[in-house]
Amino acid sequence: MKKTKRVLALATAAIMSVSLLAGCSNSTSGTVSTDGSTSMEKVIGTLGEAFEKNNEGVTFTYNPTGSGSGIKAVQEGRCDIGLSSRALKDEEKASGLTETVLAYDGIAIIVNPENPIADLSLENIAAIYTGEITNWSEVGGKDAEIVLIGREANSGTRDGFESITGTKDACKYRQELTSTGDVITTVSSNPDAIGYASLAAVKDNVKALSVAGVAPTEDTVKDGSYVVQRPFVMVTKTDAKLSDVAQKFFDFALSEDASDLISSAGAVATK
Repeated sequence: MKKTKRVLALATAAIMSVSLLAGCSNSTSGTVSTDGSTSMEKVIGTLGEAFEKNNEGVTFTYNPTGSGSGIKAVQEGRCDIGLSSRALKDEEKASGLTETVLAYDGIAIIVNPENPIADLSLENIAAIYTGEITNWSEVGGKDAEIVLIGREANSGTRDGFESITGTKDACKYRQELTSTGDVITTVSSNPDAIGYASLAAVKDNVKALSVAGVAPTEDTVKDGSYVVQRPFVMVTKTDAKLSDVAQKFFDFALSEDASDLISSAGAVATK
């Protein structure tokens, strides 16, 4: 009888252990790690904060290393989701990566608030960055040399800007900076500087120019009339399954519930 009771007790304990393990496997606790675009910081930070708040036990991390580094990080398995402010290249897709557009973002052309220029054509912007136009007086401004500020080679913002303006590998940068914040700070402190930055990150310390008469706003990005825009992309491995908690964040980020959060962060949601 004692032996029978002991067997029953062991069996009960085993069943309870299996039940507990099953409960753990269905839990949303854990960590979601993201890595990449500095331009997506406000959007991804807003989404990550809301996701943590609504999912007790979840930790959300974001490493702002730039689009190229984020793509490499997910490729090498160092994060769950890569973040890129440009579309994936054909060779990146062929290497086993998939892109999912999270939102769209305007690339604002920014100058110092003291600069009287308010509007430039896309052609003038291209001519400025390739060195054909070197003085603000040539586009209706004061007599001063134009100081060209841009991003580093792996930047999604730079890739988007140069692709749209047709200036790829032809820009004559005075400074190539490693983050959106650095570009904004540099332009804000130099009355002769021009730069480009994510619309979501632009503050009152710089002035965003209209392009061909169209101001960069959420509405003009959404309707396509503001032409200097690019996608915000989540990058995943094509043949690898996300963890349960990472998949839950991925689905949340693309849901209608996230649309208002994305808009509040200055980008245009896909839904």
